[in-house]
Amino acid sequence: MTVEYVDAGEAIDHGALSAVSGTAPAVTDNIDYERIKNARSESHNWITYYGDYDGQRYSLLDQINTENVKRLGPAWIFQAGTSGQIAGASTYAFEATPMVVDGVMYVTGWDGWFWALDAKTGEQLWRYKHAVPFDVSLCCGNVNRGCAVANGKVYFVTPNAHLLALDATNGKKVWEKTIGDVRAGESASLAPLVVKDTLITGSAGGEFGVRGHIDCWDLETGEQRWRCYTIPRPGEPGSETWPSDGEAWTRGGANHWVTGTYDPETNLYYAGTGNPAPDFDGAVREGDNLYSDSVVAVDVDTGEIQWHYQFTPHDLWDYDSTMEMTLFERDGKKLLGHFDKNGYFFVLDRTNGELQHVTPYVDRIDWGTITRDGKVTPRKYPDKEGEPVHFYPGPAGAKEWTHAAFSPRTEMFYVPVADVGATATRRRREFKEGMPYWGAAVQVDIDNMAGSVSAFDTYGVERWRWRNSHPMAASVLATAGDLVFAGTPTGEFLALDARTGEELWKFQCGSGHHGSAMTYMVDGKQYVAVPVGWGGWLEGIIPGMLGAGHGSALIVFALPD
Repeated sequence: MTVEYVDAGEAIDHGALSAVSGTAPAVTDNIDYERIKNARSESHNWITYYGDYDGQRYSLLDQINTENVKRLGPAWIFQAGTSGQIAGASTYAFEATPMVVDGVMYVTGWDGWFWALDAKTGEQLWRYKHAVPFDVSLCCGNVNRGCAVANGKVYFVTPNAHLLALDATNGKKVWEKTIGDVRAGESASLAPLVVKDTLITGSAGGEFGVRGHIDCWDLETGEQRWRCYTIPRPGEPGSETWPSDGEAWTRGGANHWVTGTYDPETNLYYAGTGNPAPDFDGAVREGDNLYSDSVVAVDVDTGEIQWHYQFTPHDLWDYDSTMEMTLFERDGKKLLGHFDKNGYFFVLDRTNGELQHVTPYVDRIDWGTITRDGKVTPRKYPDKEGEPVHFYPGPAGAKEWTHAAFSPRTEMFYVPVADVGATATRRRREFKEGMPYWGAAVQVDIDNMAGSVSAFDTYGVERWRWRNSHPMAASVLATAGDLVFAGTPTGEFLALDARTGEELWKFQCGSGHHGSAMTYMVDGKQYVAVPVGWGGWLEGIIPGMLGAGHGSALIVFALPD
């Protein structure tokens, strides 16, 4: 496979301005596929994006629990700094999930930053700054969600759509590959996933009218193993869902910009895909527009799509389906749970994609209805030029990219919910490479909004709800201490009782939460780490908080000695 790209122009290397130069212990040398397959069994570490391949964001650590969490306090704080390519009020956010391996923490940031820290003290061990050109088109926000670790290296993607392998002991670059055409508006923000001897990545940039793809790379050399496009070309299965003439399929979006989950038994990678482009103008892309707004189950050895399920056919509301595909079992059946931006909770048989049931999980849904057996009926959408249409949920969805958690102890999902609407007014735009390709003007409600952390059982029955006056915009974390950790847009970091939703503890972090907390243990002491930095397409979620402090700190909590 030969793929040629055009890179952006010259860049300033901020890494060269760093006074920090150090080394870290060689803790990732023995991280391999076998260890990652059993990641949860070494819960003192966090060695893959969701904590385990299943995407549950659940830790077996229980030193911090419902009885003692009220004593939790800050152990150390890492100030990441905000220098670099920060162009607007909502541009960057601290969206990463930190990784921890045997006392060393690896954290990514915006602008191509990467830090290695002592996980016990917060001391900076080394840092790397990728030289990102200033003229990169970013959609939607200058963000990065994390890294992968294996075989003595750390791996991450950059805003200008490069994939890098760094030496985990000193941050020196080992190899670098280009994974997207930055001139066309492609970028990258997800955490790579190590599967066997490969890395799996995806691209961002659907709002610029690119063609989404999932890529597989050799872990050692960076050689590309396969590419799976998420929009079929004419003649391929699914191509009948796009216009038979024209080039709509070449600019149709459907990007995979959040890390997928993996089942070693089925050998399938479950990838969520983004909205079709243009977001709100469906007249130029008649049909269901596969595989946008879908989960595609990809054979990791071949890159072939084995099955798919589309959550919002012919999306006219910007309802990406990129968020986690949580793997769990019920009555011996291998299932997949997914909370979609469209406001509905889907449960599928993950061996074949067969729908089990659908349930709404947010109070206000009026864009359309989906019955429990999956029948979709659109009701409100911007179909007339210049005519405003208001709908719930707005384009940020009832849950954006941020992640739910699942506890096998309680058999409940915990979901950060956003209840806010928006008005879209269709404005047809001709496609132009590298320019935004939306098809509407959008105004998100600035008031009359709400949020919650809601608990649902596996059948979709709500069991409790912790209410908030603002939409929730950060991932939640569940632990064997029967705790659910969540961050609010106004800066509070919370611990809730996983069985009742009772608020047990909170700490004001000084900036809104839009990242993913995790937990780990060093020398017998459990820590909870949360990145705090507010931004990243904030106007699409809570425009009334555009003026809030950005922040850029990683705050780590522990019980007192």
